[in-house]
Amino acid sequence: MPVVDEPFPSILEFLVERFPRIHKDTWKERIRSGKVLDEDGCPVAFDTAYAPRKKLFYFREVEKEIPIPFQEEVIYRDQNLLVVDKPHFLPTTQGGRFVNESLIHRLREKTGILEIAPIHRIDRETAGLVMFSLNPEARAAYQLMFERRQVSKVYHAISPTVPNEARKEWQLDNRLVGGEPPFRIREGKGVPNASTRIVPVESKFGRTYFHLFPHTGKRHQLRCHMASLGFQIENDKYYPDLQDEVPDNYEKPLQLLAMELEFTDPLAGDLRHFRSQRKLKW
Repeated sequence: MPVVDEPFPSILEFLVERFPRIHKDTWKERIRSGKVLDEDGCPVAFDTAYAPRKKLFYFREVEKEIPIPFQEEVIYRDQNLLVVDKPHFLPTTQGGRFVNESLIHRLREKTGILEIAPIHRIDRETAGLVMFSLNPEARAAYQLMFERRQVSKVYHAISPTVPNEARKEWQLDNRLVGGEPPFRIREGKGVPNASTRIVPVESKFGRTYFHLFPHTGKRHQLRCHMASLGFQIENDKYYPDLQDEVPDNYEKPLQLLAMELEFTDPLAGDLRHFRSQRKLKW
């Protein structure tokens, strides 16, 4: 709650002004149901005073959230880490129209551990490995691995094209910046911040199977890099051209899979290697 010249008469009035797209009656019902909490985790009431610099938490709701009919698989767990094999179409975290139908919500429900947090993320449309932290005290050590690029990642992808030259691989190093609309990215000028090695493995029936080795982890990096070479990933709705938004077609998932993760555990010192059990439509 920000410091203002004229404090709000109630928390309700503040929420209504701060989130104008949410009807006042919705906020009333959330407060009545105990779904708006102060920073100590206690439900606020209609007469709870506005408190500048204090935090509020609320449970976001989505009406008629459509269940995603695919299940994740836990492939590793210890006291610090949870490694999950995520299906296509399921978002890693809550956002937009996805709240209960998110991987992190499902994991919190199944494990009862509210402190679960993603160490890294992959797109909703992408399937494969995602690592979560179970221990807040150890979380920073694992997040630092990704920041320092100490995690080896291998992705698999299929493109409905065939390279017109007999190259064994491509190495792309460029700068990716925000595009239009904002959720897309594009190549910009300046120091490179995205690096990917792209290796064609096999071609048949006008399609090509690729192994992708990202050295960095920019949002949509692989999709953008593949499209820039003329190798659109099969069923990609964003690159190279943005397509009209339509309901998910579960028969046509994005043919991109986070297949492998390998790193030296920063706490245990052991070499860890994980591999997805999922397959693309080849």
